[in-house]
Amino acid sequence: MAPEERFVPRFAAEPPQEELPYGRWAERLQEEFLSAALRLESENDIGDPGPISWYPDRTWHGHTYLPGTALTSAGYELFGYVRFLPGLDDEEPSEFSAYVDFTDETAERNPDWTLDLCDEVIGSWRGEHGAVAAMTLVWGRPLIEGGEIVTAELADLTVDQCPLIDERFTLIAPDDYRQDLLEIKLFDDKARELTRESLYAGEEEEEEEEEEPS
Repeated sequence: MAPEERFVPRFAAEPPQEELPYGRWAERLQEEFLSAALRLESENDIGDPGPISWYPDRTWHGHTYLPGTALTSAGYELFGYVRFLPGLDDEEPSEFSAYVDFTDETAERNPDWTLDLCDEVIGSWRGEHGAVAAMTLVWGRPLIEGGEIVTAELADLTVDQCPLIDERFTLIAPDDYRQDLLEIKLFDDKARELTRESLYAGEEEEEEEEEEPS
């Protein structure tokens, strides 16, 4: 077998281990998520949060990440994650922390979207010749039917994947490495690509508009 051209971490995180949160466990996570949301600073009234949608768990570097999103009464979306140390054997999870932000760019306001994505950098990975990859948590849901599995790809190299669980997915993958940027792709049960989205889609469109001559 020939040497790999791109030396990057692939499938670094554990696959989802649990069902989506419910009951008392969901209430515990909700406390952390909403506490982080209360610390948000904004000039605008972002409104009261509605029910939280939870996404599949992923564990990396010993910590489990459980992402969530919630629409607010003012039309914004809260997005973030709860991080904790998973309990081993009969131990309870511990060392909870949460990160939450908000946006007015929602799927409801963008009917052309095919994937509803959130992302946040959670660490880094040092590669060859001083190059550093941004280890990125990506979570979301497809907005078209027929999907079965979602992949994260760096220069067409699959670096993580997650089956849809209740039409939701979570990935942890290296991004922005050697000028390569992540693409998220949705496939059906016959491994046919249904759609793809760059994490930088909006930024790329803005750069193209700025480059166009006036």
